[in-house]
Amino acid sequence: MQVFVRLEKDDGETVDIFATDWYREIQSKTTPGDTLKIYRENHGLTQVQLGEMLGGIPRQHVSNMERGVRPVSMKTARKLAKIFKVSPGKFV
Repeated sequence: MQVFVRLEKDDGETVDIFATDWYREIQSKTTPGDTLKIYRENHGLTQVQLGEMLGGIPRQHVSNMERGVRPVSMKTARKLAKIFKVSPGKFV
């Protein structure tokens, strides 16, 4: 997927956002928990709802994954990938 942005400094030039230093810096600081929270919130799901979709995982478990207290297992990453229609690698 390519996402283009228009940079004001560059007289309207479009740039692939994923090729920018800004994106690489943000990506290097983003944890799997951050990614999980972003996807959950963008899909309008509560932690309880997501836990139910994951097979009955308690809300606290989802919260712990988002905060990095508990790692996202590969099994859970696969379930999340199916729910959000992305690669499991986003969550590990």
